[in-house]
Amino acid sequence: MERELQQVALEAASSAGEVLRERLWGERQIRLKGYRDTVTDADTAAEEAILSVVRSRFPQHSIVSEEAGEFGQGTEYVWLIDPLDGTTNYSRGHPTFTVSIAVVREGKPVVGVVHDPLRCHTFSALRDGGATLNGRAIRTSSVDRIGDVLLGLEWAHADSDREAVLKRLGALAPHCRTVRSLGSAALAMAWVGAGWLDLYFATGLHPWDVAAASLIITEGGGQVTGWDGKAWDVGKSELLASNGLMHSYALEMWGRAAKESSL
Repeated sequence: MERELQQVALEAASSAGEVLRERLWGERQIRLKGYRDTVTDADTAAEEAILSVVRSRFPQHSIVSEEAGEFGQGTEYVWLIDPLDGTTNYSRGHPTFTVSIAVVREGKPVVGVVHDPLRCHTFSALRDGGATLNGRAIRTSSVDRIGDVLLGLEWAHADSDREAVLKRLGALAPHCRTVRSLGSAALAMAWVGAGWLDLYFATGLHPWDVAAASLIITEGGGQVTGWDGKAWDVGKSELLASNGLMHSYALEMWGRAAKESSL
């Protein structure tokens, strides 16, 4: 059953990716839906493409989609859909954005797909079935020294969330090799799963942002927790993701900074 879900998620993500590619260089209809939070006509068009595929195959399943909201109740499987993660980038013609689709069962992701339509990168994971990029197995990195770490982070919308990110960045950035912010949480986390980033943290997140990528990381051998090091679930708005080897180091540095009152 879950392999069938994965195939449908891959089909839906590909369909949405085609919509995003076709519309990228055209005129944009952009509106604000919140503080520093935009939505474009491409978001809704890509979402419609995904919903059409999912509903045609699994009409009984519940769906939670960023723009369209919630549909259905009480089913075993819930689809978490972000048709365009990286809307700000997309609206400015910045070529870093992705489609994110997860299927959750009993609160845990069982299928995850993150599709980058411009690079033709499709990351996917199946619970207990490993993680892949374009069908080939991927693993998190083997980096085990902070001086070699490529650190990723995301800028949340809220001022208070940005301040929290900056404080934690201050505890890690002086020691790592370099820092990246892609503007797409789903894509950055998929890059952790592929070994292209070693550590990543963010807050102000929604389930549809990161549920798929969290499975790609854990199935690729990595680790995802809350900022406190406790187990993470799709309802938590903050997370720390890593290759597994650098996880305790980040938590230790944050704990040390907290004792010194810099967090």
